[in-house]
Amino acid sequence: MAPLLGVLCGLGVFLIWWSAWEQDPLAVKEPKPKRLESLLLTAGIEKVSGGGFIASCLGLGLFAALVIYIMTASFSIAACFGLFGMWLPLAVVSWRARKRTAMLRELWPDVVDHLRSAIRAGLSLPEALIQLGDKGPEELRALFREFAADYRSGGHFDAALSKLKERLADPVADRIIEALRLTRDVGGSDLGRLLGTLAEFLRESARTRSELEARQSWTINGARLAVAAPWIVLMLLASRPEAVAAYNSAAGASVLGGGLLVSAFCYWVMLRIAALPEDERVLR
Repeated sequence: MAPLLGVLCGLGVFLIWWSAWEQDPLAVKEPKPKRLESLLLTAGIEKVSGGGFIASCLGLGLFAALVIYIMTASFSIAACFGLFGMWLPLAVVSWRARKRTAMLRELWPDVVDHLRSAIRAGLSLPEALIQLGDKGPEELRALFREFAADYRSGGHFDAALSKLKERLADPVADRIIEALRLTRDVGGSDLGRLLGTLAEFLRESARTRSELEARQSWTINGARLAVAAPWIVLMLLASRPEAVAAYNSAAGASVLGGGLLVSAFCYWVMLRIAALPEDERVLR
């Protein structure tokens, strides 16, 4: 018992010593959102969790498989289109995220110009952001009104900025918000010049990226057409009983599985070839 009592007493002394030191709140890192949740935020979908989205994908996949099975009486064909049904919500959310990012890319220069004008007029940083709820771009006014409500309810500028950054979920917004936060904390007289330079840079970047995306679109559309065409032909063939009987066999199922893998791999390769570098959110 003596060694056990010694270990317990030593552990108690260590815990007392450990509790005497205050932990630096800056050293505690907030967990980063998962990739799926980040994608939902980027798409502007705030009220759907990652688990709920996965459940929706599974439900739509099962529904699509059931419908195709009723139409063709082929389990292998139904399984392939069930996988397509599971992938469809992810494709829609990804498309919406890209569309929202492109829209924000065009709006940020105007937002920065509004902030610059408000600051030059003598408004404080919170007031400059609040007035964007009435005078800013129409697509972003609701988000800045929510910022105004958060700031007026709590009076904490940093907390309201953090909530605004989570709602926007955009790398350019992260840079602007962190620049405003830093100016609020340490002060500075060059904020107007900084915002003017940033607006010019954002306009040039948006113009260049729009040109690249216009030239890239034919590659992406060609990849989508190349992937969709064989499966459209398969649905036409499934209207004939002899084709359905062939695909119900083991060899037919193997052909469908191989075709599905080849289609997915080739589509991924073509998207990788045509992909443009994306801004990452490094200032979350």
